Amino acid sequence: MYYLGIDVHKRDSYIAVLDDDGDVVEEVRVENANLDDFAQQYAGSEAAIEATINYYTIYDNLSYHLDVVVADPYQTKAIGSAEVKNDRLDVKLLAQLCRAGMIAESYVPPDEIRERRALVRGRKRLVEKRTDFKNEVHAVLDHHGIEYSWSPFSREGRELLAGEDLSLGVVGESLIESYLAVIDKLTEQIKRLEDVIKGCAASLEETQLLMTIPGVSFYSSLLITAEIGEIDRFDAAKQVVSYAGLDPVVRESGDSRTEGNISKHGSGDLRWILVQCANVAVNRCNDLYLGRFYARLKRRKNHQIAIVATARKLLVSIHHMLTRKEAYDPPRVSA
Repeated sequence: MYYLGIDVHKRDSYIAVLDDDGDVVEEVRVENANLDDFAQQYAGSEAAIEATINYYTIYDNLSYHLDVVVADPYQTKAIGSAEVKNDRLDVKLLAQLCRAGMIAESYVPPDEIRERRALVRGRKRLVEKRTDFKNEVHAVLDHHGIEYSWSPFSREGRELLAGEDLSLGVVGESLIESYLAVIDKLTEQIKRLEDVIKGCAASLEETQLLMTIPGVSFYSSLLITAEIGEIDRFDAAKQVVSYAGLDPVVRESGDSRTEGNISKHGSGDLRWILVQCANVAVNRCNDLYLGRFYARLKRRKNHQIAIVATARKLLVSIHHMLTRKEAYDPPRVSA
């Protein structure tokens, strides 16, 4: 049996191969296009790769020949921090941890969940880019000392921008015209993706369940379920809370135990959408279950702490809903 530690880069990968005794058999850099041929030489062996942006395809290809696990970079780094160089796991350490059965595994979603993740993440990135260009429009207006209470992106605002009452000059007018054109194009593409998202969410039982929560839409329900993945891999709600990085960092010393800020491990997109949904539930939808919890906590803490805790409580409810296949029906709030 051989044990492979593989450090994946954009075009190539660095590989260390150990034997049963832990001795280095081979240490080599291989073009990613040739990884399949290399893996065949060690067919049936165990391998560990680090979760990187392009690991899905490499994982799939290697899995034809090797027993592959994807290492969680944060947890594996904690195990072997003394061996880490330049913030990158040393491949020999990765192979040693694989040989010892000490790899902290990262979840590898099936193809359909990968596709959903790509869809909702893509929509989010387009919205972020649109916000960047909207901020550029505001910056041009501010640079010219223009005070305004109207939205530059509404019909009225665009008419005012196109008029002659604003002293923007040739450069200012040209910049705003270009930025608005980009904003319009991004909006068109966002709507196109939203149609696909709506159709996908409408076809799934789990997203339909989540849409019974006040403030959870087609988009947010699909994002949440895509980022969580298969719910049955979590035995308890606290595990999915930890996976989302909404668990508090606990510090223990002697008889004392204190809880600090949330860990922020895991999917940032999942944390973001849960906080957004919690805000909508308590501020727009008058959700009594979450609203009362938020209000009670906000009296003792600040808004940010209260809303993050509310997002965590929402995630616990989501875990129960998906596990039991039940619609949203929080305790003590039923009619």
